[in-house]
Amino acid sequence: MTHILPSSFVVLLVLLPSSLAQSSSSSIEIQHTFQQCLSSTIQTHYTTTFYTPNNPNFTTLLNSTAENLRFTTPSTPKPKAIFTPLNKNHIQTAVICAKKLNIQLRFRSGGHDYEGVSYTSVMNLPFIVIDMSKLRAIKVNLEDNSVWVEAGATIGELYYRVAQESKTHGVAAGIFTSLGIGGHITGGAYGSMLRKYGLGVDNALDTVIINAKGKILDRKTMGEDVFWAIRGGGGGSYGVIVSWKLRLVPVPGTVTVFNVPRTLEQGAIKILDKWQQVGHKLDEDLFLRVITTATNITGTTNKRTITTTYNALFLGETDRLLEIMKHSFPELNLHKSDCTEMSWLESVMFMSSFPNNVPTTFLLTGKPAFLFYMKAKSDFVRTPIPETGLKIILEKYLATELDNLPTMLWTPYGGMMERIPESSTPFPHRNGVLFMIQYVNGWATSDNEVMKKQYKWIRDVYEYMGQYVSNDPREAYMNYRDFDLGMNDKNASFETARSSWGRRYYKDDNFMRLVKIKTKFDPDNFFRHEQSIPVLS
Repeated sequence: MTHILPSSFVVLLVLLPSSLAQSSSSSIEIQHTFQQCLSSTIQTHYTTTFYTPNNPNFTTLLNSTAENLRFTTPSTPKPKAIFTPLNKNHIQTAVICAKKLNIQLRFRSGGHDYEGVSYTSVMNLPFIVIDMSKLRAIKVNLEDNSVWVEAGATIGELYYRVAQESKTHGVAAGIFTSLGIGGHITGGAYGSMLRKYGLGVDNALDTVIINAKGKILDRKTMGEDVFWAIRGGGGGSYGVIVSWKLRLVPVPGTVTVFNVPRTLEQGAIKILDKWQQVGHKLDEDLFLRVITTATNITGTTNKRTITTTYNALFLGETDRLLEIMKHSFPELNLHKSDCTEMSWLESVMFMSSFPNNVPTTFLLTGKPAFLFYMKAKSDFVRTPIPETGLKIILEKYLATELDNLPTMLWTPYGGMMERIPESSTPFPHRNGVLFMIQYVNGWATSDNEVMKKQYKWIRDVYEYMGQYVSNDPREAYMNYRDFDLGMNDKNASFETARSSWGRRYYKDDNFMRLVKIKTKFDPDNFFRHEQSIPVLS
């Protein structure tokens, strides 16, 4: 599948002033020339597709899908314009225009990225955001167990549309329902069925992508190397994802969920120690993660404890779940009264922490359950943390003086994740991983002093945890992007990227393969951002 713009449009591009590509054009010049270039091919009403900072709807649109409020502050670098394409040919035109005019593009599907890569920039280059929010078509095909979904749709919308067609089909992707499909799948896309079916990238069958030349490609025409790279190599490095074709996976008509809290006073440390030993070995139908935070002791206002909440999805009914838990993890002391049976779609709401009274139709809004200022980091654990270490870690969380209460999420691996080779996709965190840790700080103000305290706290915890997690490299999850690990700039070398963040996200072999594919597919490094895959000199 290859689509090329009419030759008349290419001629017009050549006639545009070449000085624009080298000049430090003003914002008005950039907006005008880019819009002029678009309008030569796209016949549409620009008040609904092209927004400049002078447009009264610009800020509302810019912040509409920004999940991390850190990047909505006045000091955050803003795009020169936002373009909301209505179809893939609009994106094609935008890419060709931007390359001709030497304008950097950022592509946003859901805006969930932890460092705001899709809608801001710290690279000191003028940029325009291509907002994919109007591309959200979903086409379910039960005959071949697949679904085509456009990049701007959220996974909540995807789950809802699949459930409309079948109560016994699902999609193996993320937990938080406001994630945009386009970027989510490119980083790996783990969720509550990863132990049963693997990641979103493990279930990607095809895609439509637009390369730096403006060609529209599918799996066949892009080639297997590029298809390998975009399934876990991160968004914004190879091209624009227009849509994904994903495998539908079987789910039972009834699933079981539970939230079981255990405090320090209830033996949380010993229970967590046992979870480390068995969480990755449990029946593959059971996803049992641990959410750890400090909480106020019931009946008090200033006394805290640590609560470890065991948050689970089981692909089956309660009676079978209780048998599994009794045999494999009796220390949790799970009871039938702790469990709730529901449909798989309802479990999506439960796992994403929506209140019980929110209907599943809310998934069609594409909105998150909550918004806050946040900073996050990630680790992978391959050897159980000693009980003494668990005690110190939990005490650090208990002793925090922050007004907010930071959280750790421990996600079990094992199951299907053990059986997929780390070279099968760029996502390498497979065999031997017991669990992943996500550290999350969320707070309610943009005050600089508050932010400094939040950053210092989570960085201190991350530094302390280094002794307990994977090393050489200390692995990290690309979809939990972390600029503390390092950033590209205009002069960044391949080796700098590899040694700072590249091998942490991908390991050495996968990173080197990503670089070689990037160098061949996008040699001019048109698609770039602070942690995009570099090209070889």
